Amino acid sequence: MDKVEAETMAGEDQGDSSGDQAGRKRFNPVVLEEQEKETRSLKSLFARKVKKKCSCGPARIKGLLFGFFPILSWLPGYKLKEWIIGDMMSGLIVGILLVPQSIAYSLLAGQDPIYGLYTSFFSCIIYALLGTSRHISVGIFGVLCLLVGQVVDKELMAAGYLTEGNQTAIPGPGNATAALDCDRSCYAILVGTTVTFMAGVYQVLMGVFQVGFVSVYLSDSLLSGFATGASLTILTSQVKYLLGIRLPRTQGLGSLVKTWFYLFQNIKDTNVCDLVTSLLCLLVLVPTKELNDRFKAKLKAPIPMELFVVIVATLASHYGRFHEVYGSDISGTIPTGFQPPMLPAWSLIPNIALDALSIAIIGFAITVSLSEMFAKKHGYVVDANQEMYAIGFCNILPSFFRCFTTSAALTKTLVKESTGCQTQLSGVVTALVLLLVLLVVAPLFFSLQKCVLAVIIVVNLRGALRKFLDVPRMWRVNHVDAAIWLVTMGTSALLNTELGLLVGVLFSALCVLARTQGAPAAELGRAGELELYEDLGAYKGLRTQPGVSVFRFGAPIYYANQALFKRALYRHLGLDPVKEKSRRRKLERRRRKEEEGGAAGDQNKAEESPARIFIPQRPGCHTLVLDCAPVLFLDTAGVNALQEVRKDYSELGLRVLLARCNASVLDSLRRGGYLEEAGSSAGKVFFTIGDAVGYALALCSQNGNGETCC
Repeated sequence: MDKVEAETMAGEDQGDSSGDQAGRKRFNPVVLEEQEKETRSLKSLFARKVKKKCSCGPARIKGLLFGFFPILSWLPGYKLKEWIIGDMMSGLIVGILLVPQSIAYSLLAGQDPIYGLYTSFFSCIIYALLGTSRHISVGIFGVLCLLVGQVVDKELMAAGYLTEGNQTAIPGPGNATAALDCDRSCYAILVGTTVTFMAGVYQVLMGVFQVGFVSVYLSDSLLSGFATGASLTILTSQVKYLLGIRLPRTQGLGSLVKTWFYLFQNIKDTNVCDLVTSLLCLLVLVPTKELNDRFKAKLKAPIPMELFVVIVATLASHYGRFHEVYGSDISGTIPTGFQPPMLPAWSLIPNIALDALSIAIIGFAITVSLSEMFAKKHGYVVDANQEMYAIGFCNILPSFFRCFTTSAALTKTLVKESTGCQTQLSGVVTALVLLLVLLVVAPLFFSLQKCVLAVIIVVNLRGALRKFLDVPRMWRVNHVDAAIWLVTMGTSALLNTELGLLVGVLFSALCVLARTQGAPAAELGRAGELELYEDLGAYKGLRTQPGVSVFRFGAPIYYANQALFKRALYRHLGLDPVKEKSRRRKLERRRRKEEEGGAAGDQNKAEESPARIFIPQRPGCHTLVLDCAPVLFLDTAGVNALQEVRKDYSELGLRVLLARCNASVLDSLRRGGYLEEAGSSAGKVFFTIGDAVGYALALCSQNGNGETCC
């Protein structure tokens, strides 16, 4: 069995800073015996995993059934008297809020209003059956609607639906829609359902292969910056409805800038009726939303002003004949009931597969993060993989019923929680409210102006747009997180939404890499008589041991920063061994020449040369101790770097010791051959810095010279 230990030997008292040999004592280092590691072959590990996953029996079947349908676990223990009122109240209120928002966000996704109601209805029921979170509200989410709308617009343009008013495809080479009896609305929902189906398939596959760890690469600052950038794009896309201007959606890089350019170019075509209606709705909704936010602790339920505005605006538009008299754009016919199932367009999958992947990642990242946040707040546990299954099937199954992509939504989740929600039974109540609207009320919204829906969307962007006010505070707290937020937000808004997410992930990875490249390096000193060593530049009153230099590098040592590690070490110790050996070789060659030539001038220079030879910045330094506590891992390049440092300094007479290495680092050192010389003074590894320093001073004490012992 391997042991990492130090020799027990006589040494001087470490507390004696004067170098007095009178207080000698035995040096007893910490010695730990390593556990024997059980070695398993890959074949046995794979067989064990397969046996565990593929075993069959009543208990296994019951576990799978209850795991896949969490409702079977909590519904039998439902506390009817304690929970039913809260679930009923929260479900009713969220359902009322969802009616206008579902219609409004359909506009953002490039779909007819009825499809937003379908989406919210099906997602509420499916998540209640499959979800493990008790509080989140799953349904339409603005950012995902924007992404779906961008894919829909791209495919509409490719199919020949060039303008808002063009309702039929233009036949042409390779135009698959020319042979289909499908107008613009039909083809738009066909694209939307295909994207939704593929996003759901990706999410289910993520659950099957348990790749939920991908969400850890989407930090809070990245998601916040992405949501804010997407909110700017959403705001820009809705301005034309607020003004009543007919403009095609722009595609590609810089679509936000292009849209504003076209808006100012066509500002003269503003519909006065739509503009006045938008301003009135804003004057009503913004103060009401602020009141709801400010007094949410005192209000038993938020004021559903959106629904009131929709009802009043619909009545005003109907009886004022805004569409006929003023040319206002209205929602149009909203059918009742459900339409027959429809398969996705398989031929479109190659075109939208990459877009669906980004939508899937964003959807499950938002859902999992919200689920874990509210579970932690209320003291229960959610299963991240089951959440991916749940949100995946919330996309796959509804995609056959003309629905588009869904995820958890923060605003509605906060409303749901604040109104007494206890379980996902509230989602079933919300679905019943939406079912009533789908069967009876939907046609009554025929005269609702689209500018009212745009106002609802814009007002709900307030939370994301407020993040701009937090930028100074974010910058004070952490420059890196603020930079990630700004880069992701700027790229998402100014270039492209999907590209913004990719750039944000890459920039975050580069920031992590840069932190290891710019890792802090410091020389350590001892605090009084305590076995505590800290940065000499950070704390006062620290002292160094004569002849011993303690160095710390605050990052893993691997291929990308091993050269930086060596440079930092040489700089702090005041000695580059490569340069020093080169200088000594030059001096040696010069000495030989002067011995052979006997030149008087060269002899004078040679007499001065030895005086320039010194080892480190502190005279008499004989030992270098490397504090490896911050070194989380070593790769082959890192082990080689340590070997080079030890070899180079040994040739100059310096002993190199390692301290506080974790088990992973020790294993890497052992496999890399670093510990092969552990029998000599080189290659020693200690569990504490005090042991390493004591060992070095003890060797000095044995040599009988308190200064230069090598």
